[in-house]
Amino acid sequence: MEPSENLIGLGTLPLGARLLFRSRSDWRTAVISRKTDDGVTLSVASPKGRNYRLRRDPELVVGITDGLHFLRSEANDLWTDNFASYDFRW
Repeated sequence: MEPSENLIGLGTLPLGARLLFRSRSDWRTAVISRKTDDGVTLSVASPKGRNYRLRRDPELVVGITDGLHFLRSEANDLWTDNFASYDFRW
């Protein structure tokens, strides 16, 4: 387990904060696009160039490693090993 100073709540991050999000198959970049009392809306980048939105609980644990914020996941892989490859044509 990581030290407690490297864990914060998702609701404490400001609008526009960038973080890494674990999808079903890989890690993707996400941005906090909206905050309400009910939840935090993330805008997640798809590898094919599109975006989709997810609503998450503001109490979710966000880990910090080397200055990068990421939503903690039950998956055993590291984001450096399974990061989404994006379409670089655009």
